[in-house]
Amino acid sequence: MMPDERVAMKQAAGMWWLFLVTGILWFLVSLIVLRFNITSIAAVGALLGVIFLMVGVNEFLIVGTVSGWKWLHVLLGILFVAGGIWAFVHPIGAFYELAALLGFLLLFKGSFDIVVAVMTKETNDLWWLGLVVGILELLLAFWASQQYFAPRAALILIWVGFATMFRGIGEIVLAFQLHKAGKQVASV
Repeated sequence: MMPDERVAMKQAAGMWWLFLVTGILWFLVSLIVLRFNITSIAAVGALLGVIFLMVGVNEFLIVGTVSGWKWLHVLLGILFVAGGIWAFVHPIGAFYELAALLGFLLLFKGSFDIVVAVMTKETNDLWWLGLVVGILELLLAFWASQQYFAPRAALILIWVGFATMFRGIGEIVLAFQLHKAGKQVASV
């Protein structure tokens, strides 16, 4: 490993605790979302704004830890922050728009998770977790494409709750991988 790579790895590994904290926060958000009632649509719309902002900030944090595809994380961060601001301005509209687009979003996210899982199979011991999540998201995408609003509204609550839970798992796994990598770099 080159000296510059060691310095970069030490810096990234020094941020492991930040991903642990964000992972725990994602779990707390998932508990809050899964306790909501369908009648509180405005509250869910505003919560979606919070979640979009958290995901956007998280994407900007990930930029410092990845070596490739930084532009994609920056783009996703900008889109999520813009979506979060819009959800705060129009919380009820955010809920209804998400209901209308949920099938497409799940199809895109599930496909992306499957591709990333397969691409990182050689370097990520937990690649299969991303594959399982991607397959579940594809199945939910087909279910969300049906026409009845009440089941889609319930699905939004469940999807947001489980998406935040899965994000929390991913953040915690990343935190411990960075911590382990930091120890390995320090011992060399």
